[in-house]
Amino acid sequence: MSRVGKIDLEIFTKFVLSRLGAENERVLVPPLTGVDASVIDIGNNRVLIIAEDPIFPAPGLSLETFGWFTVHIGASDVAVMGVKPEFMTYSLLMPPATREEDLRVIVDSIHQAAKDLGIAIVGGHTGYYPAVNMPIIGGITVFSTAEKDEYVTPAGARVGDRIILTKGPAIEATGLLSVLYERKLLSHFPRVLVDRAKGLCNSITVVKDCLVAKKVGGVTAMHDATEGGVIGALFEIANASDVGMEVDESFFVSPREVEMVCDYLKIDPIEAIAEGTLLICASPEFAEKIVSELGKNDIDSSIVGRVTDKRNGRFVKRLDGSKRELKIPKQDPFWPAFFKGLEEIE
Repeated sequence: MSRVGKIDLEIFTKFVLSRLGAENERVLVPPLTGVDASVIDIGNNRVLIIAEDPIFPAPGLSLETFGWFTVHIGASDVAVMGVKPEFMTYSLLMPPATREEDLRVIVDSIHQAAKDLGIAIVGGHTGYYPAVNMPIIGGITVFSTAEKDEYVTPAGARVGDRIILTKGPAIEATGLLSVLYERKLLSHFPRVLVDRAKGLCNSITVVKDCLVAKKVGGVTAMHDATEGGVIGALFEIANASDVGMEVDESFFVSPREVEMVCDYLKIDPIEAIAEGTLLICASPEFAEKIVSELGKNDIDSSIVGRVTDKRNGRFVKRLDGSKRELKIPKQDPFWPAFFKGLEEIE
C-alpha cells in the first residue's frame, strides 16, 4: 500500500518550507514542523493566529458528526496556541447529486458547533463539483487575535518542564475504527465496551483541554497528537523546541476501549492518530494543578514525563521496559486498518 496521510518530514522540510512565497517580516511564526498555526504581527502589540485543515467524512458516522468534526478539528489548531478561537471560514465541496437535505444537515451542524464554541463564521465557499465523490471540507480556516505575549507554540518547551497527556493515546483511531469494525468487535467484546469506543468520536477535540490548561498557567507548549500519534507529537514538540524528552508509557491515561481496539487490530496505540489527545508542557510548579483542573472539567490526564537537555536523548519507555526513540512513524497504522475495514464492508 502506498503511503496515505501527511507528507513525510524530509519532503516537508526540504521542499515545502523552501517555497513559501514572498518573505514578510510581520510573520512571527511561519509554517514549521509540528507547529499547528502561524502567527502574524498586526500591530498595536497584537497578533493574528491562523490555522487550516481539510476534513473528510468517515464511513459509518453521521453528517452531523462530520460537521462537528469540521469545527472542532479546525478550532483545536488555534486552541493549542493558548488562544480561544474566534473566527472561521470553510469550503464545502459536494458531488452534483448531493441531496439538499444533506447540505442542510452539514451546514446546520457546522453552524451549531461554531456557535457552541463562540466562533463566528465569516466566509468560505459552498458548491457542487463532478470531481468530488463525497462531501468534503476542502479547507477550514480558523483564526483569532491575541496579545503578543499571550500565545504559546509547540516550540516553547523548556528543560525541566513536565509533560502532561490528556485522554490517552489513539483516541481518534479508536473512535473511527470501532465504528468501522463494530460488528467484528461485538463478536469478541461486550456491547458496553464497544459503545464506549465509538463514543470516543465525541472526544476528537482539544479545545476545552487547551483553554483549561492555559487558564491555570505555567503552560510553555501544547500540541495535539494527530497523524503519527503520541510518539510523533512528542517528537514534534522536542524537535521544534530543540530539547530532549523522557517519557514513560506506564503513566499514560489508557482507556480500556483504546486497549481493546488497538489489541484487536494489532495497532501500536502510541503511533496511531490521536486527535483529541493533547500534550502539554508546563512548569513543574503548575503541572499538578493543570491535571487537577482538567479533572474538574471531566478530562482525564496524567504527567507522563519531563523535558530534558537534548544531549540526554528523546525516548519513551514502553510498557515492557524497552526504550524507543521519539520519531514520526513512517506510516500511521490507522490508515492500513481503515482501508482494510472499508474493503470488508464493501
